[in-house]
Amino acid sequence: MIHGVPPDPGRLRTYRAHGHTVMELHGDIDIAAALTLQPRLDAASHPPEALIVIDLTFATFFDCSGLALLCRTRHRLDERGGELLLVCPHPLTLRMLRVLGLTEPFRPVPTLGDALRPRIPARE
Repeated sequence: MIHGVPPDPGRLRTYRAHGHTVMELHGDIDIAAALTLQPRLDAASHPPEALIVIDLTFATFFDCSGLALLCRTRHRLDERGGELLLVCPHPLTLRMLRVLGLTEPFRPVPTLGDALRPRIPARE
């Protein structure tokens, strides 16, 4: 258990893979879930230069509360020199990101393998 963070309510599975902290969100990611998930996402995004993958593959519902969690976590990571990668195979969630102009900042990918694949830096 992370000090000062309530126990996991079953909506989050966290593990390490290829130097990243992978956080799988499960079930309905709504306002009730956001209240329990926020302290865990805050704790994971606190260390400098943290590398986090948020995997929405197992999310069955995702509303604006979930979007607020993503935005807060991305902002915290940006402030600390970290990186957020987003796995999102769901057409409706992708559509929400697109309508809100958030596909560019989040750059969602369809699978965890795509998120963890080494990226080749763009040539200048």
